[in-house]
Amino acid sequence: MPNPPSPVRLPFFAGRHAGRWAAAAVFLAAVLAYANSLSAPFIFDDSPGIIFNVTIRRLWSWDVLSPPGGGSGVQSRPLINLSLALNYALGGAEVWGYHLFNVLVHAAAGLVLFGLVRRTLLQPPLAARWGPAALPLAFTVAALWTVHPLQTESVTCVMQRTESLMGFFYLLTLYLFVRGTDPAAAHPGRWCALSIFSCLLGMASKEVMVTAPLLVLLYDRTFVAGTFRAAWQRRRPFYLGLAATWLLLAFLVWDSGGQRGPAAGFGLGMTPWTYLLTQCEAIVHYLRLVIWPHPLILDYGWPFVQSPLEVAPQALLLLALAGGTLLALRRHSALGFAGAWFFLILAPSSSVVPLVAQTIAEHRMYLPLAAVLAVTVCGLHTLLGRRSYQLFFVLALVLGGVTVRRNLDYRSELSICEVTVRDRPGNARMHHNLAIFYEQIPGRESDAIAEYETALRLLPSYAEANYDLACLLAKLPGRAAGAERRFAEALRLRPGYPAARNEFGLFLARAGRPAEALPHFAAACRLDPDYTAARTNLGNTLMMLDRAPEAILHYERVLRLQPGFAPAHNNLGIAFFKAGRLPEAVASYRRALQLNPRLADAHANLGEALLQLHDTPAARFHLEAALRLNPALTEVRDSLAKLPAAASFKN
Repeated sequence: MPNPPSPVRLPFFAGRHAGRWAAAAVFLAAVLAYANSLSAPFIFDDSPGIIFNVTIRRLWSWDVLSPPGGGSGVQSRPLINLSLALNYALGGAEVWGYHLFNVLVHAAAGLVLFGLVRRTLLQPPLAARWGPAALPLAFTVAALWTVHPLQTESVTCVMQRTESLMGFFYLLTLYLFVRGTDPAAAHPGRWCALSIFSCLLGMASKEVMVTAPLLVLLYDRTFVAGTFRAAWQRRRPFYLGLAATWLLLAFLVWDSGGQRGPAAGFGLGMTPWTYLLTQCEAIVHYLRLVIWPHPLILDYGWPFVQSPLEVAPQALLLLALAGGTLLALRRHSALGFAGAWFFLILAPSSSVVPLVAQTIAEHRMYLPLAAVLAVTVCGLHTLLGRRSYQLFFVLALVLGGVTVRRNLDYRSELSICEVTVRDRPGNARMHHNLAIFYEQIPGRESDAIAEYETALRLLPSYAEANYDLACLLAKLPGRAAGAERRFAEALRLRPGYPAARNEFGLFLARAGRPAEALPHFAAACRLDPDYTAARTNLGNTLMMLDRAPEAILHYERVLRLQPGFAPAHNNLGIAFFKAGRLPEAVASYRRALQLNPRLADAHANLGEALLQLHDTPAARFHLEAALRLNPALTEVRDSLAKLPAAASFKN
């Protein structure tokens, strides 16, 4: 059996303030590793969570605690939404403030991990063996965990603060419990109460927190009380308080309908068995990334494993690790607790509950990484003794450098897409995203088409890629036939696709085929009754088919949804005019001009209506106004030319 580590006499860990210097170094390591992430733009999930999230606009509104659903990153996570609202109150949509918050949370989590590991190594079951080296080993674990590039997704992606903030409260819950069980603690009850409160905040951050009470109990049994019975008898009120935090999580999950929109839950096209098999591959891949963090991939796409034979080696390895964890737990060993830490924290996202939008995601290793690093650091220290610190120093420099380099991949949505496609060429979703970004760059339409076609070759059933490709082809000369074919394919794959129905309708209407366009607009409105763009297009198409009375009903519905939309009032006026209801047409045009006095079409239409009502002075005023605003209105010029000279009119 290896000898206990000798007392460490390294200068950095000497002196009465060594712990403070070590903590400061952990914090500084986090700041240095992520300083170049502050200018990274919002990407992907940041848009629904921040840019289009109206609930974060007012910090002191109750709406902050009612985040939007639809599978957004803040759904059922009110504390995350509150943190975003705080960022918005301090700096609006300035992206650096959101990144700074993420970096500070990560640095704080590193500090808590440092304190937790240090106090754990000083617990009676471990103190004789690891106590003399508790400070440098805890510092090493925390520093490596803080700068490890596997953490970049959780820190550099703004919306992945769901993982880091939850991780901070998870670690804090354990740390406060450990402080509360310290025989020298002045007020143990206060520490335990704070631990319960921290657990409650974690439950409001992310669902993975569900395992925290179990891990605290296991920690108590392994390092403090010795048995589950003793832990329960000594701290029954504390554990009841921890268990009570599950009520908040249960309410949040129930309030969301038990699913995270189309992203997670049962009945979304993936069976628990298929997901479990896929996770065998995922978890072993995570372990490889701990040792060799390359390539790091933001989006792995939708890899599904259908047969156990596909992942037999990975499944056997995980079964061996799980079996070893159970055996070690029976012996009350710290190694067993580390294994339980790894598997328990991964269980909510990497077991049987399908997360169909991301079957593999590196941010899930945010907390499990700590257990792997703790075992590795202690093992290497056992083998190498004091020489291990030289190795740890080099590892920290290398890992920190890789983290700084990885942050550069996030300098734009285009760059992270290109890097991901390079490293994961079979990812249809990322080819689709890359095509969207290429489409926005003038002159790169051919590159966009190539990426759309690659996505569809990889996933022929990809309705969204068919739709976006159709929209692009519809804008290009000579590609109408291809656009129509792609629109039809998108709707064959997904008949209930309101946006595709609307855009296909527009395509047909612009091609002079309003009768064919009409059913698509009508279908879009049935699928989404509040889809104002589709309802406006439906009204416009009915007007093209000389069905003004029906168009009036749809324009009025649009105005009930958007009463301040001036063009809709103008459209309604046109419909009234064609239906022969001139007074109502005039009223609609006037309302449009009240909302937007510079709406040239409304001036022109009002002028024509007033001519019909024989109010020539007023008609002249509005026709002249229309011509001033838009000299290209030749019909208005012709109407004015036919009018006799008249006195000026004041509207």
